Amino acid sequence: KDGRPLGFPESGYPAPQGPYYTGVGYSNVGSVARQIVEEHLDLCLAAGINHEGINAEVAKGQWEFQIFGKGSKKAADQMWVARYLMQRLTEKYGIDIEYHCKPLGDTDWNGSGMHANFSTAHMREVGGKAYFEALMAAFDKNLMDHIAVYGPDNDKRLTGKHETAPWNRFSYGIADRGASIRVPHSFINNGYKGYLEDRRPNSQGDPYQIASQILKTIASVPASAEVSAAA
Repeated sequence: KDGRPLGFPESGYPAPQGPYYTGVGYSNVGSVARQIVEEHLDLCLAAGINHEGINAEVAKGQWEFQIFGKGSKKAADQMWVARYLMQRLTEKYGIDIEYHCKPLGDTDWNGSGMHANFSTAHMREVGGKAYFEALMAAFDKNLMDHIAVYGPDNDKRLTGKHETAPWNRFSYGIADRGASIRVPHSFINNGYKGYLEDRRPNSQGDPYQIASQILKTIASVPASAEVSAAA
């Protein structure tokens, strides 16, 4: 009712972030928050939504849920309905969900993202280092097209701090939480095949637009990049 994040004191801030991430125990995550996210998980599963998991996040009162849909449209559909179910659920607890990507402003608290894990059949089955490098070059070239649809006020979140890359500079790195695109160890170990994680979309983003732009950039890279490089 007063706009404070769940678990924040009436004035000032709780202890610095860190212990809350994937935390347990009342002092770290509280009982009401866990009850909400677990009930939300059950509602999503009952609705046929492919809810993959939940965890407390870095900042106090911040939580994450993961939706996995096979196909970009299905994934976006399920994300929107999952958001709706969360809004409906929290009505009975007298709690609102704040989707703004940096609700506490320019403070030492992590913002909220909507990280997009993505792959195509070619990325999973063919891949290759040359194709991967061409793909990353395309993401770099289309930087501003991605930022334009990755959610409002993202410049306030993508500062280069708090596990983010600067909004106006593209980067990628293996297991790098501070890169624009985080490359899983498994992707490299499997011969540059698998999925990638774009960490720039934020919690207010439109999943349809996000998925559309990712697919548009992927489509701009010839699938023959690996073959041409090896010829």
